[in-house]
Amino acid sequence: MTDTRRQVELVCPAGNLPSLKAAVDNGADAVYMGFRDGTNARNFPGLNFNGGEATAAIAYARDRGARVLLAINTYPSPGQWDNWCAAVDQAARLDVDAVILADAGLMRYAARTQPQLKLHLSVQGSATNHEAISFYTQHFDIKRVVLPRVLSLSQVRNIIDKVDTEVEVFGFGSLCVMVEGRCVLSSYVTGDSPNTCGVCSPAKAVRWEESAAGRKSRLNGVLIDVYAPQEPAGYPTLCKGRFDVDGNVYYALEEPTSLNVLNILPALLNAGVAAIKVEGRQRSPAYVAHVTRVMRSALDACESDPEHFVPKPEWLAQLDKVAEGRCHTLGAYHRPWQ
Repeated sequence: MTDTRRQVELVCPAGNLPSLKAAVDNGADAVYMGFRDGTNARNFPGLNFNGGEATAAIAYARDRGARVLLAINTYPSPGQWDNWCAAVDQAARLDVDAVILADAGLMRYAARTQPQLKLHLSVQGSATNHEAISFYTQHFDIKRVVLPRVLSLSQVRNIIDKVDTEVEVFGFGSLCVMVEGRCVLSSYVTGDSPNTCGVCSPAKAVRWEESAAGRKSRLNGVLIDVYAPQEPAGYPTLCKGRFDVDGNVYYALEEPTSLNVLNILPALLNAGVAAIKVEGRQRSPAYVAHVTRVMRSALDACESDPEHFVPKPEWLAQLDKVAEGRCHTLGAYHRPWQ
């Protein structure tokens, strides 16, 4: 019998220090964080770290055996190039375990000026085939690639078989209808893009309207959704709004649901993934603690006995409690026709 057990890293979100502590204390092997500016794709008010906070966060994680990854995963404009380079330099001074980059020019800068920094290719880099990944590996010595959430399990396997770098995949959290790094929906409505401004649906553009008939959510004046009284309301993003299409009101682009890979954990481990990532730097510390705890238990059980692993119903129920739409999916991973 072939031993398929692998030590797979559980990578969890750290939008602020309480969330970082929640992740580390509940079993994360690594956390990912960003600076408090547009250099990262979760540039929401009240999130992320300045230099002093980052130093404290890194010390807390390392004292407990967790690695720290820093996301500098947006695309700098020419007029702001120096700000992104400064972020790379600051990451080097902080001695983070790796930086997560999307922009090829910034990778070139990091590889030339901070050669000691390990580089990861962000999901925002939109690398969906082995040729693209090999390009980044050969030119910038990328140590790990984070795959977009649009690939099937067979496509993930094919990439792992053909690339000479670690592969990280998303395991739980919000889905994206687009190939990350290429979405222009938020920019179309608000003028701000997660690819350059670091935020999808910026808070300054969000409006809520309350009435006896229910709640309306708008993004820069565009009606995104209407919720009945007592109906759970999600944060307004254009791709997950309900729209009138030929007289039918429904989720025209994407229904709110969360990715959950517990049902295919053995297959992912057998394929050779290096890390499983939890989405959610914009989520609360309670969310981070809850998801990290369940994912830690599931990963440990799967690595211990992958051939007999079956997700516990209570794990799935616990994750559904914090999932979008209170339900989960395998998303693009499940394409039995391939």
